[in-house]
Amino acid sequence: MNRRGAAGALAPVLVAALLVNGCGGPRSGALGPAPTAAPSTAAPSSATPPSATPSGRPGPTSTTPSGPSRAPTTTPPSPAGTTRDTVTVELWFVRAGQLVPTRRARPATLATSRLALTELAAGPTPAEAATGLTTLVPAGVEVTRIADGMATLRVPSADDPAQRRLREAQVVWTLTQFPTVRAVRVDGDAPVDRTDYADLLPPIVVTGPIPGERVSTPLVVTGTADVFEATVSVRVLDAAGREVATGFGTASCGSGCRGGYRVTVGWRTVREQKGTVEVYEVSARDGTRINTMAVPVLLAPGG
Repeated sequence: MNRRGAAGALAPVLVAALLVNGCGGPRSGALGPAPTAAPSTAAPSSATPPSATPSGRPGPTSTTPSGPSRAPTTTPPSPAGTTRDTVTVELWFVRAGQLVPTRRARPATLATSRLALTELAAGPTPAEAATGLTTLVPAGVEVTRIADGMATLRVPSADDPAQRRLREAQVVWTLTQFPTVRAVRVDGDAPVDRTDYADLLPPIVVTGPIPGERVSTPLVVTGTADVFEATVSVRVLDAAGREVATGFGTASCGSGCRGGYRVTVGWRTVREQKGTVEVYEVSARDGTRINTMAVPVLLAPGG
């Protein structure tokens, strides 16, 4: 695996360090900080999304990415008799040799790193597995120490070097969402962080919605991308595969660097049904959809 220098040379904000290297200029993007709210994709009721248009009438969208945030958020105390406090953690699974994120809302705990590693080992949900997600992290991987921003742990070896690197990347990208972890030391090797595995990201990463999520209109689609002219396109398909909404936006960095994007779309449907959110790049060569990321969802009625 790639190795970086001493831990003291690590930048305090890993996302910023990568973008300086990738963009080489004032246009800054983001690798994609961990979401900090329970899974929800509906836009605030006071907002009127400029791109919430039915299919056939796409329009520009607000593309300002949310500010970087690394800590999972615990919900406010619940009234007596209702559900317990929860914490939302970001998990990085593997699909086709690349890293893909999803989220979990679980009962709140102080041992968030242990929770995240347990969820990684448990693997994807049925909805996530249906999209090709899998995990290479075995049960029993635990952090032995966290001090001065460094998490130390052992990860079982793998015969295939590529598989071992993907396994370590899952652990590193998942643990570094927490503000107490800036880098990870695996098996006594040199410290590593997200930048050491950035090449394992697909051109388009979708952080919201997540597979199987029930979404309502207007829907805010978020993630990061490194695509031509930073342009990210979105379309929503209903249960019959019909296109019911389209939209596009511009990532904060692109064409050789990764930036955050935020695209809002809306649709008109009369019943709740299964659907698909597709995020893709339009080929500069022939106009076809490329680098498509398809997320199966449950579409709430809208109009």
